[in-house]
Amino acid sequence: MRTTALDATASEHTEEAPVLLAVSYLRVSTREQAERGGTDEGFSIPAQREANARKADELGVRIVREFIDAGESARSADRDGLQDMLAFLIASRVQFCIVHKLDRLARNRADDVKIHQALISAGVTLVSATESIDQTPSGMLVHGIMSSIAEFYSRNLATEVTKGLTQKVAQGGTPGRAPIGYLNVRRTDEQGREARTVEVDTERAPFIAWAFERYATGETSVTALLRDLTARGLLSVPSPKRPSMPLGKNALYRVLTNPYYAGVIRYKGALHPGAHEPIVEPVLFDQVQSLLKARNAHATRHVQHAHHLKGLLHCGTCGSRMLLDFATNPRGTTYAYFVCSGRASKKTTCTRRAVPVQVAERLVEDSYASITISEADYRHLASEVDALFDKRGAGRDQEFADLTANRVRLEAESDKLLAAHFADAIDLPTLKRHQDRVRAGLADIEQRLREHDEQHVGGRAFLHDSLRLLTDAHLAYAHSDDGSRRLANHAFYTRLEITEDEQLRPRLAEPFATIVSQTTGDKEAEREHSTSSDVACSRKTLWVGAEGLEPPTPCL
Repeated sequence: MRTTALDATASEHTEEAPVLLAVSYLRVSTREQAERGGTDEGFSIPAQREANARKADELGVRIVREFIDAGESARSADRDGLQDMLAFLIASRVQFCIVHKLDRLARNRADDVKIHQALISAGVTLVSATESIDQTPSGMLVHGIMSSIAEFYSRNLATEVTKGLTQKVAQGGTPGRAPIGYLNVRRTDEQGREARTVEVDTERAPFIAWAFERYATGETSVTALLRDLTARGLLSVPSPKRPSMPLGKNALYRVLTNPYYAGVIRYKGALHPGAHEPIVEPVLFDQVQSLLKARNAHATRHVQHAHHLKGLLHCGTCGSRMLLDFATNPRGTTYAYFVCSGRASKKTTCTRRAVPVQVAERLVEDSYASITISEADYRHLASEVDALFDKRGAGRDQEFADLTANRVRLEAESDKLLAAHFADAIDLPTLKRHQDRVRAGLADIEQRLREHDEQHVGGRAFLHDSLRLLTDAHLAYAHSDDGSRRLANHAFYTRLEITEDEQLRPRLAEPFATIVSQTTGDKEAEREHSTSSDVACSRKTLWVGAEGLEPPTPCL
């Protein structure tokens, strides 16, 4: 909206200046019209201004103020320029309001009546530069007819636009501006016909693809991902009124949740296959959606920890969490300790002493030596895992085939529903209802297929990776940084308790607890059935006599 004062002080005008005063109202419906030709006002607004000026000369009035709504629809009266004009008319002594056409003021009868009544109450006469309207009965009749025509034109135009957009979506077209990563382009074919289409933005599409891949790893948040994208140089597409700028957090979230990047168009709540080139695979897009929903449900937070054992240790006496604390001696030297939170807050009667950080670190690091398995144990357990999965997978092939066939059937049903909707056989609410049913069925099938894959492919690989981690757990932990050590502790243990005598009492997480238990059980069985010359290994030194009389043999 722009308001232009066209009058100066009264002393600047001679006796020839008109006594009657008027305001001029100008409007275009779209921002494209307001910027056409590379100018600030386009072509329509200057043309309306000239027509209103000629009409003012015919009436012998002087235009004292101009009100402009650029890129505002007349289907609503809530427009800045219009409201400012009505307020100005009430507070001034203007006699005329000049418009190029009645549809510049309103495109529905209700708003037209309200605006006209406001003008009459202010003592202002409405004048059209191109239509013969006045306060006479014939003028009022023309006014009513033209207002009804404007409303019909607006509603009919909306219906035709909706019909055209629906047909465009049916053909896989994009209804509106393409999101970041794509560009709206215009092409001319051999017959000289202009075609508007969408192409991948080679400058920004790699950033979008990287964003989906990066978030799917589960190792970053939306905020951290936005920071990385900004550092890499992702900027929005510039426009005539707005330069390129980094994305905001809400804009990035809309990118991550927009199915357009997977080749699907969301229009009026329904999903349609698009003809544009997808930037990400549908499987990757679904993975990101699942991760976003899970994090929103659990409010996952990424916290920086002062020490890699902070929040992991518990008191072996009362079970309370052990907190990181610091003490400074008179010489100014600071020492770090882990103290029992139950004793510190006096919520328990625990008398557990503080544990120096170095002692806690040593205890945790030594615990990895007791859970490390040998290469022979790894090969033995890996072969048992493979044999078990092969046995279980033999009876699941038919279930997998049935799920795949059902998925094909539902996808075909979805295509038929879209075709029926575009042929006007079913309305949009019915399409949405059936699409929701089909989408729920497909989601259930995809979930069961993923579970099948996780159990027979991912599960096997997971157990193999877990076994491999245990073969060099102690060495890997000893050479890791603090961040990796914290991740390892969360992966291997569910709880770490330090007893009163400064011993670590760890509780292993699955599947590591079962693996270590199985390995220990096998060794115990070998020990029970071993001959006198076979000696079971232990971290302590054993002395065994074969006949009770021979010299002792140290354990290997």
